Amino acid sequence: MRLMKTYEVCSPLPGVFYRQPAPDAPAFIEENTPVTANSVIGLVEVMKQFSEIYAEQAGELISFCVNSGDALEPGQVIAIIKIDE
Repeated sequence: MRLMKTYEVCSPLPGVFYRQPAPDAPAFIEENTPVTANSVIGLVEVMKQFSEIYAEQAGELISFCVNSGDALEPGQVIAIIKIDE
């Protein structure tokens, strides 16, 4: 049996996480969707400044560990990606 290789996308800074670019816009990406290293999966807002969060690894985004609007700490896991082999 082979173990699934995963990668944890972590927050680089404290702030509020958003899964969509605007309140009335669709999410950047949904769970169980293929991603590339350059795929934007969300935003972190710090004092009205927004930073894009990238998948950082190619694979499949299998789950978000935080909800849109949740406060984040640096290093907190945002999402789990199943890595392509």
